[in-house]
Amino acid sequence: MRRRAVVARGAVIVLLLGLSAVFALPTAALALPAGPPAAADARPEPYTFTPGALTVAGTKGTTDAALLDPRHTYRSSLPRNGRLYYRLRLTATDTAYVPVTAVPPADATVSATDGIRVSLRDANGASCFYASARIGAGLSPRPVTALAQREAGKALCQGGGTYYLLVERLDAEGSGAAASAEPWDLEIAPATEPGLTRAAPSTAPRTWDSATPEPLTGTPRDRSGGTGFATARPVGQGIWRTRLTPGETRFYKVPLDWGRQLHASADLRGAPGHGYVGGALNLSLHNPVRGYVDDASLGYTGAPKSATLAPLPPVEYTNRYAVPAGVTSVRFAGAYYLVLHLSTQLAGTFGQGPFEVTLRVRVGGHAQAGPAYAGRPVPDDVFTVTDEDREAALTGNTGGGAGDRVMRLVAVGGIGTGTALLLVLGGWTVAARRAHTRVSAHKPTA
Repeated sequence: MRRRAVVARGAVIVLLLGLSAVFALPTAALALPAGPPAAADARPEPYTFTPGALTVAGTKGTTDAALLDPRHTYRSSLPRNGRLYYRLRLTATDTAYVPVTAVPPADATVSATDGIRVSLRDANGASCFYASARIGAGLSPRPVTALAQREAGKALCQGGGTYYLLVERLDAEGSGAAASAEPWDLEIAPATEPGLTRAAPSTAPRTWDSATPEPLTGTPRDRSGGTGFATARPVGQGIWRTRLTPGETRFYKVPLDWGRQLHASADLRGAPGHGYVGGALNLSLHNPVRGYVDDASLGYTGAPKSATLAPLPPVEYTNRYAVPAGVTSVRFAGAYYLVLHLSTQLAGTFGQGPFEVTLRVRVGGHAQAGPAYAGRPVPDDVFTVTDEDREAALTGNTGGGAGDRVMRLVAVGGIGTGTALLLVLGGWTVAARRAHTRVSAHKPTA
């Protein structure tokens, strides 16, 4: 027993000494180390799919199309020139949203008009809604997301029953390099929104503050983004800095309550070199069901440049009755996703980087009560903002586990490293002595 205790104590001490090396780092280093310049053969991290996503195969016709359940997220694959069907079962009162994210291979050759088109169709083949998403001027392979939907109460596609999602690959003429022929991975994340307990006004708000506020100033805080919607890093109002290599895409999420208003811009820092790259940095915004809201991109000559999203209205249920996409898509509370992509084209002219990008986020308006839904959305938290979400947006802490709590205790709470280690060792020693006493009390006498 004593030998086991000594071995265990030695293991704990080694672990704590390792942790002390982390705790000894300055607070800024805990956020995001600057690191050395990226190697010439550095590759961007791949897209991170939702953990536990179910794999499903699309079909060329509707007869045997696989069923999609809003309680799950799915992975699939779309071949070049592909047209694939998936099936859904919808009620008459639920509004359905089916976002599809297409992920080209990192080394794919793409054109500005390559992308995907999605549509939701009823059992008779009539189209309820369609949307497309394209690579754009950056000529750089990146995740693109298009949203298909069926809105309850609208003239098209009413009633419960079977509906079909059609996903089509859009390929520009002349972009048929060998890499472009590879299938694109898909992530499909269906969601449903219930109706209201009582009828709401069916007109969009007539007035809202559409003025562009002054950019935030101050010292930026380091905050690296996630590599997919599922791993998007929370941010709130503030100035956030990251470093991107060409071809890299990073995801952030901003929790917005009903009545809150988002303004965002991204700055690309200057770099040595001469030339011009169109669509060098792309900033796009998606709503809680991953629907497109707005995007902005910038051409780059090596001088500092900014991309700014258009002014957006406060989050209101009745925004859905507006016409502009930038208004109708800001229709519910929840996590709004900011996505940064740095074009691969920068590498040839300005080097492999990394390039410093600063994200400026301003949240205005006043939080207010949301509409009275007649049921629960699916997933049930998709239109919800919690106190934990608001805290994470400011601290960047997405976990909440024991490790995160210890780091926050030491780095933020002001407790010194030595004190923290002594407290842990002291607690361990007391527990070990108590355990030894209990064993000795029950040890048989000779």
